[in-house]
Amino acid sequence: MTDSKRRKGLMAASALLGGVLALTGCSGGGNSKSSDKGESSQAQADAAAAKKSSEAQITITPKDGSDNASINNSAAVTVSKGTLTGVTMTTQDGKAVAGQLSADKTSWKPTVQLQRSTTYKVAAAAKDAQGRIANENASFTTVSPANSFIGTFTPEDGSTVGVGMPVSIDFDKAITNKAAVQKGVTVTSSSGQEVACHWFNANRMDCRPEQYWKEGATVTLKLALDGVQGAPGVTGIQQKTVTFHIGRNQVSYVDAKTKQMKVTQDGKVVKTIPISAGAPEHTTYEGQMVISEKFKQTRMNGATVGFKDSDGKGEYDIKDVPHAMRLTNSGTFIHGNYWGAPSVFGNVNTSHGCVGLQDVKGAGDASTPAAWFYSNSLIGDVVVVQNTGDKTVAPDNGLNGWNMDWAQWKAGSAV
Repeated sequence: MTDSKRRKGLMAASALLGGVLALTGCSGGGNSKSSDKGESSQAQADAAAAKKSSEAQITITPKDGSDNASINNSAAVTVSKGTLTGVTMTTQDGKAVAGQLSADKTSWKPTVQLQRSTTYKVAAAAKDAQGRIANENASFTTVSPANSFIGTFTPEDGSTVGVGMPVSIDFDKAITNKAAVQKGVTVTSSSGQEVACHWFNANRMDCRPEQYWKEGATVTLKLALDGVQGAPGVTGIQQKTVTFHIGRNQVSYVDAKTKQMKVTQDGKVVKTIPISAGAPEHTTYEGQMVISEKFKQTRMNGATVGFKDSDGKGEYDIKDVPHAMRLTNSGTFIHGNYWGAPSVFGNVNTSHGCVGLQDVKGAGDASTPAAWFYSNSLIGDVVVVQNTGDKTVAPDNGLNGWNMDWAQWKAGSAV
């Protein structure tokens, strides 16, 4: 072989080897191109998945896992970038809770008040403009009785009452944050009278104007106590508006000295009724007293109010006292009396502290003085008792805050 042929053969071999080496040397570069293609494929897959998922964003309140939730306004489902297609709310045992979807289908709320100490489950579905579905689930527990308070109030919603009827609220827990609770209670009258509230103790607050309510007025009580802290760890749950109406202006004046009661309406005497007040050893409280309850017939047992014989039994136990109307929590009533002689009324004070009017057994005779007074009296009417020789009734013994002057009354406000 000539040198020239050998050189050509070596050059060809070298070129071939160089090509192989070049291929070998670029193997890493070949893997990089493959990875770029993989990343691109993943991005495309993510983009495709994003296109398939719904844009609708569902929000459920309270948040999943919440406790001590309000029973009034806490539960709600809303959606943005879409409309709700279905919402179910159930108790832990599967009982459905009624609710209502808004007209634009972007929100849902229960239409009933929730129960305390109850776990609720909410499942919601929505769709976006492309019809793609989104789902959300949550569970929460409402506030417990131990961690909440309510106020029992009088008078009742829609009732018609006398001019002396205060708004009286009894809370089932002792209130230490009185100012916050009082700010959550508003009482207004169509008569425009200023209304002030007075705390008798940690559980009771009454509200009234300086003078009796104006005849024919409408009074509105608003309780905005949901979430208000009444004491450490104890919050309110009530959100309610109550209205009641004031009837004719009737105030009756009992004079234990003359043993007569003058019934006035709008300041004019419409009837005079002979009465029998408390005997000298059991005198009747004096002062302005408000009728808080009415019973066509009721039982009165002396043992329940401290009048006992030596054997511990009541000095009296009358199972059918007719036409009875409560004036104090401690047991003072103005009521019918069928067991006393007719000559007693207007002449002798014989009772254990009540005010008695002539009546018949069974409360069936509408012509008796007691029946007339019962029929013509409203809860909230005022009975002013005078000349008994006893002390003035305590303002918190019944609905009798009128025995406190305006300055004293307002001094009991927490705000």
